[in-house]
Amino acid sequence: LWINGENFKNAMENDLLYGPINNKLPNFSYIDPVSVEFDFGYPVRGYEAPYGRAQFVFEYDSAVVMRPPEKFAELKEWLTNNPGMFTYPKPPDFTGSAFIRQLFYAISGGHEQYLRGLDTELYARNAEKLWRYLNDIKPYLWQAGKTYPKDIAALDTLFERGEVLLNMSYHQANAQSKILQGRYKQSVRTFVMEEGSIFNTHFTAIPFNSTNKAGAMVVANFLMSPEAQLHKNDPQNWGDFTALDLNRLSEDDRSKFQNLELGEATLPLTELSKHAVPEIPSEYLELLERDWEIQVLRTK
Repeated sequence: LWINGENFKNAMENDLLYGPINNKLPNFSYIDPVSVEFDFGYPVRGYEAPYGRAQFVFEYDSAVVMRPPEKFAELKEWLTNNPGMFTYPKPPDFTGSAFIRQLFYAISGGHEQYLRGLDTELYARNAEKLWRYLNDIKPYLWQAGKTYPKDIAALDTLFERGEVLLNMSYHQANAQSKILQGRYKQSVRTFVMEEGSIFNTHFTAIPFNSTNKAGAMVVANFLMSPEAQLHKNDPQNWGDFTALDLNRLSEDDRSKFQNLELGEATLPLTELSKHAVPEIPSEYLELLERDWEIQVLRTK
């Protein structure tokens, strides 16, 4: 099963997963083990098999928005000049939650301070800056901030209709995939904020009570194969970036990834990597989602 960091932590603490499994999967040899030691700050210990990487990007129509904001301070200014043309999905939607986490990093001095685990005093002090920013921009959001898209699919629809001029995705090739599907205009492009762009590795895991653990491991191993990873990395299929360390591949397989056409709407890997920042422990995620409802949604 596909499992996110928050659920992985809960599953591990309640002994709900079978493992460790990675030492039994031949294709794990293509993975840099250091890059998958943690999932949202929680030790993986071989109980999850990586199968992809995602990174947060913003989307815009370059034929309409000549210069998108590059910093969150610029986003606030852009909103005052373009009221109603931006919003974000209501947390705990995955993408909406990622948006407020990324903003949390940016306005509180960066992500590094949170990597040591939950510090409630630090959180309380810095979260005030987040709520202040979100409430400051609230009157300038779509529908004057009186309502929020229920999920990223609803926000995508608003963007497709031109009801908002900026969109977001926790999938760096989402725009190119939607262009190929005919849902987005050919002029849609993506950008990341200078303060950073959250990325994560996503994983599969096997429940402790699975009736076919051997079969599940075969599937997890296949998902890490160069063939499967290349197929899903293609925007015409999914566009999900590979979890593999390209330096561990054969020269032939490596060249296939390097020559893959990602499309004009997808930022180069060098640009994404330059701004990539990791997820922080899931305890912060839980607090941010809970307090957003109290401090922002219920605030008039």
